[in-house]
Amino acid sequence: MHSSSAIHSSPPNGRRVLLPLQMTAPAALPEQCTLFQARGLSMGTSWQVKAIIASSQSEAELIEGIQQQLDHVVAQMSPWVSDSDLMRFNQAAAGTWHHLPKEFFQVLDHAVFVAEQTQGAYEPCIGHLANLWGFGPAGKIQSCPTETAIAQVMPYTDWRQLKIDRSTQSIYQAGGVHLDLCSTAKGYGVDQVARYLQDQGIASYLVEVGGELRGLGIKPDQQPWWVELEDPTQLQHKETIDLAPPVIALHGLSVATSGDYNRYVEFQGQRYSHTIDPRTGYPVTHQVCSVTVIHPECMIADALATAISVLGLEQGMAYAKQLQVAARIIVREETGLREHLSPAMLAMMDDDD
Repeated sequence: MHSSSAIHSSPPNGRRVLLPLQMTAPAALPEQCTLFQARGLSMGTSWQVKAIIASSQSEAELIEGIQQQLDHVVAQMSPWVSDSDLMRFNQAAAGTWHHLPKEFFQVLDHAVFVAEQTQGAYEPCIGHLANLWGFGPAGKIQSCPTETAIAQVMPYTDWRQLKIDRSTQSIYQAGGVHLDLCSTAKGYGVDQVARYLQDQGIASYLVEVGGELRGLGIKPDQQPWWVELEDPTQLQHKETIDLAPPVIALHGLSVATSGDYNRYVEFQGQRYSHTIDPRTGYPVTHQVCSVTVIHPECMIADALATAISVLGLEQGMAYAKQLQVAARIIVREETGLREHLSPAMLAMMDDDD
C-alpha cells in the first residue's frame, strides 16, 4: 500500500478542502520552538517526520526514538525478517499456541475483525498468495502462478483457522498458515511514531511512512498540516480525472491509500494488480484504481483502504457507509477516471472557492 501526497503551507485557492468533523483545539506551541525534520528507512520504505518542538529538545534523541518505534514493529510483524515474531509463527508446527507481544496481537486482532466484517475480502492469512504472485518475501516471479499452485494454498488462506485467546494474547497455528500484515502494520508504525512524539510532549507533527500519514496540531503560522490526497493521474499519465484531489487539514487524523498502479506484475501483456482477492486467490479484476481512507488511527485507515480495494466500488462503498468512514474511491471508466466519495468524506468537504 502506498500514497504519495503533497504537503502545503496553506490550502490552495479554489481547491476542495477536507476539515475534521470532530476537532479538539490545537495545543499551544512552546514559546521557544523550532521546526524538526528527519527521515530514515524502515519496513522496506522510507519515513519522514516534521514537528514543531521545543528548542531545548534533542533532535538526535528524537530521531533515535522514532527509529526504535519502527524497528520494534519490524521485529514483531515483518515477513521479510526471518526471526520476527510473525515469521516464527508462520514456521511453527501445526497444533501449537503462540503468545504474541501486545503490539502484534493488537494489529492481528483488528485484522481478524476486518476479515470477519468483510467475509474474507480482507485476509491476514494471505502470506502464501502474496508469495505466489511475487509480492511477498519470496521475491519476484517469472510467470503467472498455476491454478494448481493457487488451489494448493487456498485452504491455508483463511482467517477462520486462527483461533484467538484474548485472555492470554495467544493464537493457534493450525498448520501451514502464513500471516502477512503488510496491509496494516505500516499504518500501525505511523501510529506508534505519533504516540511516541506525543509522549515527548510534542503536540504538532506530521508523520509519514511509505506514504501513509498522520498529523496533529498547528504550525507557528497557525496553519494545520495541509496534505493533498494522492492523485493517480500523476502516476498514470494516460488517465485523467476531472477533479483535482482534495486537500485535508490533518489534525487528529490519518490518511492511507491503496492503489493498483504502484505495484503490479505483467505476464504475456496482461497486468495483474498487487491487490489480491483472497476469496479467489487471484488479483482483483474490477476497475477500482485507488482507495483513500481517512481515520484517526492509521492502522485502521490502512486496513480499510485495502479491504475496500478488494470489495470494489459497490460493496466497498456500502462498507464505508456501514462504518461511517471517510473514503474516496477512484474507478476507471471508458472516458477516464471517476471519483466517488462516501457520505462521511462529503461531510468533511469545504469548498474553498
